Amino acid sequence: MKQPGAQARDGADEVELAPVRAGEAFDWPKLAAWLIEHVPGLAGPGGPGGPLEVLQFPGGHANLTYLVRFGERELVVRRPPLGPVAPRSHDMAREHRVLSALEGHFAAAPRAYALCEDPAVLGATFIAMERCRGSVPRTRIPPDLAALPDAPRRMSFALIDVMADLHAVDYARAGLADLGRPEGYAERQVRSWKERWERARDRELPALDAHFAWLLAHLPKTSAASLVHNDLKLDNAMFERGNPDRIVALLDWDMTTLGDPLVDLGTLLGYWAEAGDPPERAIANALTAQPGFPRRAALVERYAQRAGIDVADIRWYESFALWKTAIVLQQIYIRFARGQTQDARFAEMGPRVAVMVELAAAVVRG
Repeated sequence: MKQPGAQARDGADEVELAPVRAGEAFDWPKLAAWLIEHVPGLAGPGGPGGPLEVLQFPGGHANLTYLVRFGERELVVRRPPLGPVAPRSHDMAREHRVLSALEGHFAAAPRAYALCEDPAVLGATFIAMERCRGSVPRTRIPPDLAALPDAPRRMSFALIDVMADLHAVDYARAGLADLGRPEGYAERQVRSWKERWERARDRELPALDAHFAWLLAHLPKTSAASLVHNDLKLDNAMFERGNPDRIVALLDWDMTTLGDPLVDLGTLLGYWAEAGDPPERAIANALTAQPGFPRRAALVERYAQRAGIDVADIRWYESFALWKTAIVLQQIYIRFARGQTQDARFAEMGPRVAVMVELAAAVVRG
C-alpha cells in the first residue's frame, strides 16, 4: 500500500491532501477489503482497479476524513474523531441517511456509497462517499476563482443561494420527515450545547453560563421548518472550478436535522469575519474580512430576499452561533488535553473559549 505525500494529480484538489497524521492511521488493508465488498463497482473480475493509497484531508478540526484510492478510482471515507464524542454529534449514520435521501432532491449533496457500523473495521462507524471535484476556499480564494471579476461577492451570494435552496427542499418528499422535530428546536439546541459544555468543562466560565440564561430568556418565535445543515460556512462549500457562482457540493452533513432554517444563517454569520471586527472574530477564518467580501448585513438581506423568511431576530441566531462555537472550541481542546489526539493545533483552542463567549454577548449589545 502506498501512502506518499500529496503529489499533484489534479491541481487544486491535491493541495487539500497530506500524509495521514500520526495517531490517525488504521488498518488500511482491512478497510480496503470492506470497501471492495460493499462499495458498488469496486469488486468484479478486474478487481478494484489498482493499488491502495490513503491520504488525509487535514483541514478539519473534528471528523477524520481520508481519500482512499484504488488506482484511478477514488473514495472519501469519514469517521468521527478519536476519543469520546458528544451524543448525537459526528453522526456518520445520519450523514449517510441524509445524503442518500437527498440524491435527486438537492444537487449539492455528495453521493453516499456505503455505511459501516462495525467498529472492528475502522474503530467507529464510518461512511464511504463520492469524491467531489472543485475548489474549496479556506485561507485564500483558490486561484481559479480569484482571477475572476467580483469573485468574493459572487462566491458569498452563491453560498447564500444554495443555503436557501436547501431550506426549500421538500424534506417529506425526500423521506426525511422523521429526521428531527422542528417544534422547540431552538430551545433544544441551546440546552443540548450547554450539556456538551458540562461534559467538556475543565474550568469555571460564568460568562458562558450567563449567556446560556440570556439565550433561553429571549428565544425567538419561529414560523418556518426546514432541513438544517448545522455547519454551513464558506470552507464547507466546494465551487465549480472557474465558476464562483456555482457550488457543486456542500460538505460535512453529520449534524443535519429538521429545525429552524435561521440557525444555518446564524451559523454562517458567526463564522463570517468582516473588516473592522476584533481580530478574535476571525477565529474560524479571516478570509471573509478581505476586500470584496460582503458584510454580514448584506448576507442577511440576500437570504431574506431569496428565502422569503422573516429575519427580524437574526441577532439571536448569530449570538447563539458564537456561543456554540465557544463550546465547539472547548470540545476540540479537551480532546487534546485528555490525550485523545496528538494534533498540536488543538492546544491553542482552550484560551479562545472565553473570547468567543464575549463576542456572543457583544452581538446582543449591538
